[in-house]
Amino acid sequence: MRHGKKFNHLGRQKGHREAMLMNMACSLIEHKRINTTVAKAKALRKFVEPLINRSKEDSTHSRRMVFRYLQSKDAVNELFREVAPKIADRPGGYTRILKTGQRLGDAAEMCFIELVDYNENMLKDPKTSKKKRSRRGGKKTTDAPQAAAASESSTTENVENPGSVVEEAVIVEEVKADATEEVVAEVEQVEAEAETVEDAKEEAVEEPEAVVEEVADAAQEVKEEVEAVAEEVAEVEEVAEKVTEAVAEVEETVEEVKAETEETEGSTEEEPESSKDDKGEEDEEKKKD
Repeated sequence: MRHGKKFNHLGRQKGHREAMLMNMACSLIEHKRINTTVAKAKALRKFVEPLINRSKEDSTHSRRMVFRYLQSKDAVNELFREVAPKIADRPGGYTRILKTGQRLGDAAEMCFIELVDYNENMLKDPKTSKKKRSRRGGKKTTDAPQAAAASESSTTENVENPGSVVEEAVIVEEVKADATEEVVAEVEQVEAEAETVEDAKEEAVEEPEAVVEEVADAAQEVKEEVEAVAEEVAEVEEVAEKVTEAVAEVEETVEEVKAETEETEGSTEEEPESSKDDKGEEDEEKKKD
């Protein structure tokens, strides 16, 4: 049962939760600021602030107790050497949570958790507050004579001390001269930039012309190569025609040779038959005798 367990389990078992808080505490001590969810930041604050409070007393026992939770020598050294002197005068509240909105995907609330004494922007002295205005009507009547008296005193001082007026005029002229010099320098710089831009444009215009010329030369070379190839093809066709003619002649001669061989074979077949008849007649004459 979970009776009385009011802390956030963060959807993890005890071992996983303690390891996660240990790693987050080490990262916070080393980097002084980390980005995480609001739930984890609140759990980390309860985990790390007692350790920071213990680091105010730099003793072997304190170091061992902190190391028991952090399990990192680098984080312990950083805590006792760098962080502890800065938070020595602070009685508590060593961390600050700054919400940054919702995370894309699961809309979890995100935040930064940081060490208070390492955010220099927040430690700066606040600006002087504006003077309070009062709407009492009596002060207006009293302030008017004072303003008039101040203006009269300033005019009398200017009349009595004309040298100060001249010095102020000289200062104003010097300021004007400096301003004009700065303007002239800026104008010259702009002109130089414009010249560089024009040069770049001219180069950009010239480059296409050169490219067109190169393309034309390449096309001319390709045409010449095509013409040479066409001439070679014509020569090859002529040779092929000659070869076909020679083949036709050879075929004709072969046919003639075949016809001659057939005639010779027919004549050879007739000669043995005539020789056989002559032998038969001779045999018959011999028998008669």
